[in-house]
Amino acid sequence: MTEPDFLGTARTFYDTIADDYVDWIRGELDAKPLDRALLAAFAELARATGAGPVADVGCGPGRISAHLHALGVDVFGLDLSPRMVALARRDHPGLRFEVGSMTGLDLADASLGGIVAWYSIIHVPREELPRVFAEFHRVLAPGGHVLLAFQVGDHTLHAERPMDHPVALDFHRQLPGHVAGLLEAAGIPATARLVREPEEDEPGTKIRQGFLLARKPAAA
Repeated sequence: MTEPDFLGTARTFYDTIADDYVDWIRGELDAKPLDRALLAAFAELARATGAGPVADVGCGPGRISAHLHALGVDVFGLDLSPRMVALARRDHPGLRFEVGSMTGLDLADASLGGIVAWYSIIHVPREELPRVFAEFHRVLAPGGHVLLAFQVGDHTLHAERPMDHPVALDFHRQLPGHVAGLLEAAGIPATARLVREPEEDEPGTKIRQGFLLARKPAAA
């Protein structure tokens, strides 16, 4: 099967900027108590469900995987970018990181207790999200949870030459209600949603941030 163009574009983008991105994002969670609280709530739910490991999909350099691991979660990371995966393995040698795509997860049906997609659906065109969420449903065990983070909006930002690198990528803003509807259509209804206003010292574009927690229904 031919790979969609948006996957190759995202891979090239993050392979190119990976080393600078690691320095830019380092310590980001330290200044975001609400983000940490959401991850802590997800970690508690994942531990209580006990239905399998958690996949950090679009893990980048592995900072969210490492944070969840510190909270007692059995977690591994997946990312399109081989360079990001290499840096995640370097910085977090005790954790597992693999190259992979959320559009076609190399995982068995019902094998995961949870999925985190922390600012990774932002590079998926809106028309492709049902395919991604269908994959999430397939690999989630009954009762498994999903946590999504994304920028809020109804437009696409085209970013060019980040950190002076000769690459470009689309960042798709999402409306929480629309994403919740797509999750429900995929069989993973939302259980909580939150919109955070920009923090005073937010890195990058100051824009509202959306978070959705969803759960695949437990088997009857």
